[in-house]
Amino acid sequence: MEYYNYIKSLHLIFVITWFAGLFYIPRLFVYQIEAFHKPSPDKEILGNQLKLMAKRLWNIITWPSAILATVFAIWLLVLMPSWLQQPWMHVKLGFVVLLIIYHLKTHLFYKQLQRDDVRKTSNFMRLWNEGATFILFAVVFLVILKSAFNWIFGVIGIFVLGLLIMLGFKIYKNIRSKNPNA
Repeated sequence: MEYYNYIKSLHLIFVITWFAGLFYIPRLFVYQIEAFHKPSPDKEILGNQLKLMAKRLWNIITWPSAILATVFAIWLLVLMPSWLQQPWMHVKLGFVVLLIIYHLKTHLFYKQLQRDDVRKTSNFMRLWNEGATFILFAVVFLVILKSAFNWIFGVIGIFVLGLLIMLGFKIYKNIRSKNPNA
């Protein structure tokens, strides 16, 4: 168990870099979609640069971080199997499953945009960008509080956060409609 804290540290580092990728890639999707609708040569110049940025972020940072975070998480569960008996861990693992689903769906969006197959709007991607934020809040509250009663307040806080983000999105959309350069 002397290396437990090293494994835990590595898990946390790769969770952070995984989330960094998940936070930034939908933002690149927004820019890719907006570039797709620009006239030539801006469309091609911006599109090619944004595809390259997305490719490097997704394949060099996000995917490896997801895999390594998962490997170190499994290692931690092997070292501490009693965690699997705790209700907060069951809920946390549920959110981890949601995170993996979010990651895989984001991968589908990535593949589409790499082929210039634009099926979503930039506004959709702005909203999609918040998915990882909700999961992060839930997991952090669960891991820190661990109590079933307290994590319920954390989840309620996530929904309140969601409402505030949606309100902020609406306000920003109104501002952009009046000033496209905002």
